[in-house]
Amino acid sequence: MKISKALAAIAMAFWGTSGQAKEFRSSDIYPLGSPTVQAVAYMDKLVRERTGGRHSMGMLGQDDSDTENLTVGEVRNGTLDMARVNLAVFNTSVPSTIIPSLPYLFKSKAHMRRVLDGPIGDRILTDLESQALVGLCFYDAGARSFYSVKKPIRRAADMNGMKVRVQQGDIAAIMIRTLGGTPMPMSYKKGYEALQVGLVDAAVNSMQLYSTSLHFKVAKYYSLTEHSMAPGVLVFSRLVWDTLSKEDQTAIRAAAKESVPYMRKLWDASEIPTRNLAEAGGAQIIGDVDRKSFADVLVPLHPILVTDPRLRDMIAAAD
Repeated sequence: MKISKALAAIAMAFWGTSGQAKEFRSSDIYPLGSPTVQAVAYMDKLVRERTGGRHSMGMLGQDDSDTENLTVGEVRNGTLDMARVNLAVFNTSVPSTIIPSLPYLFKSKAHMRRVLDGPIGDRILTDLESQALVGLCFYDAGARSFYSVKKPIRRAADMNGMKVRVQQGDIAAIMIRTLGGTPMPMSYKKGYEALQVGLVDAAVNSMQLYSTSLHFKVAKYYSLTEHSMAPGVLVFSRLVWDTLSKEDQTAIRAAAKESVPYMRKLWDASEIPTRNLAEAGGAQIIGDVDRKSFADVLVPLHPILVTDPRLRDMIAAAD
């Protein structure tokens, strides 16, 4: 018996047959009120309706894992059924996930959504199967920009010598080194204290997360470099998935797909309020950023980060 089938058999014995009711456990590093968590709550509503109340999504919201890498491991082994994680978590294990993470690949939010909704997005979701996961859909994670403690960042040269918090396993570490800085990989939860005590000089994230995580209290300069629009991804445990009926799998896939426009509506509505929150808390939003200076340094990384001809074709198709 193949290992995957053996694991599925164990899962069947542990979780029961596909006809039994189950509350699927889902996690997210973002707080309960965030658009991604609310989108999974909407998905829960659809799943309940379409399975006659047999299945639901429980324990929604911020999980207590130290890193998203740990969260992914919990989804793989079935400790968690589902999770929304940053796509960058898979950059080293699933090469195609690097594509949406490439600096300045997307020209706009609309461009990013169009690419992820098409064949390129479908291919990336399929490639996640190599990690014993079922890729369900992409959720926005916003345009990523740098924010700093001591001085604003207006041009690429300003990054020289800076220690920058980055996500573990993220190609952002390569970008930081290329800009002359020192990447400091650590979990999202440790970022606030690292900025506060001076362990790092800067960090990178969306305006929404910068604001809702209150990082503006310890790093008041938010520079609109908007160099990356890497999305989040909703993944389901293959171990658990294989215990479900085809009908239930179809219901979950459909609910996930329908949760995307719901999430995007919430995300778009949050952009102005979260910026206002940060500015009210003392943040200085630096708009006069020389993005060309960043693009001149970072865009040449594309062929270095992606060497597979098939993936390079995907990049060309995304343009």
